[in-house]
Amino acid sequence: MAGPLQAARYSALTGSDTARAAPGAETVRKPYTRRRNDRTQAVRLGLQVAFVLVNLWIGAQFYLWVRYYETGGATPYVSRPPGVEGWLPIAALMNLKYLLVTASVPPIHAAGLFLLIAFLAMSFLLRKSFCAWLCPIGTLSEWLWQGGREMFGRTLALPRWLDLPLRSLKYILFGLFFYAVAGMSAAELRAFLESPYGLVADVKMLDFFRLMGRTTALVIAGLILVSLVVQNFWCRYLCPYGAMVGLVSLLSPARIRRDPQTCIDCAKCAMACPSLLPVDRLVSVRSAECTTCLLCVTACPAEGALDLRVGRRRRVPGWALGVAVAVVFLAVVSAARSAGYWHTTLPDALYFDLIPRAGEFRHP
Repeated sequence: MAGPLQAARYSALTGSDTARAAPGAETVRKPYTRRRNDRTQAVRLGLQVAFVLVNLWIGAQFYLWVRYYETGGATPYVSRPPGVEGWLPIAALMNLKYLLVTASVPPIHAAGLFLLIAFLAMSFLLRKSFCAWLCPIGTLSEWLWQGGREMFGRTLALPRWLDLPLRSLKYILFGLFFYAVAGMSAAELRAFLESPYGLVADVKMLDFFRLMGRTTALVIAGLILVSLVVQNFWCRYLCPYGAMVGLVSLLSPARIRRDPQTCIDCAKCAMACPSLLPVDRLVSVRSAECTTCLLCVTACPAEGALDLRVGRRRRVPGWALGVAVAVVFLAVVSAARSAGYWHTTLPDALYFDLIPRAGEFRHP
């Protein structure tokens, strides 16, 4: 239990501008300037809610689009939302390799490719910010453990001997996907994406949720229940997408940095970190687990002690990080739309043929 254990090692701040040392040690009085309240977490929550709502809208629109073809045109027609391809990460990874090998944009599921580029660009420029600021699964995971903390009074941290091997699972999963895609030639990639399975991969993804069996439902229910008591269980241990953007984030010039001169050793930053990183003992947070949620920064009471910085000097305010995340996302999407790459366009006759039979197609 990260919170209680850290709280046992460190005392909380007093009401005055002083800090106390760890229990049993001599009291250390260190003057500091109290950090001004900011709106970082309000901005982050606004982006999270907006992206969840956008994805719900995309899901509803996509469902209606699929139903039009499943019913032979008997239901009202709505256009296909290209954003649904953001839920096809393997197809996006295939398209990225195809782009790199052939220097041409593939015609199938191109929107997923550009969404992947946007998220990778965010990770390079702004660390793993996609996970904490935009990802709807990351948002749901965060809301679950926060809700669990409200219900049970605390969350659990798995022991180190179990936490470390479990954390490796998401990197193993990503490694397997990466290895499979890396071994495919451009011709094989295009053949896969243009196969009946590849053409309706988005429909099969929808069917996974609306036609799930008992085993799938039980697994999802189990993940939800575990996520109530273990912080970010899916993101921390199982998400291969998070592993990918985390590895890219290691190259980012942006980092959470602590100034030991102004730090008052209250450990509030470490207690606030949902990734359980020892922020209070680091000068620079380099871990691939850091999602740049800035919860540690907003928890820090001392001005200048902890900030997101580019390099060693340039401080990035929380609101500026939120703006930057939105700008990168909108810039890449706008560029894809302007260049005519955003929509996957196939003949209606092909959709009328393939979509009602989506369940028949198996992975090539």
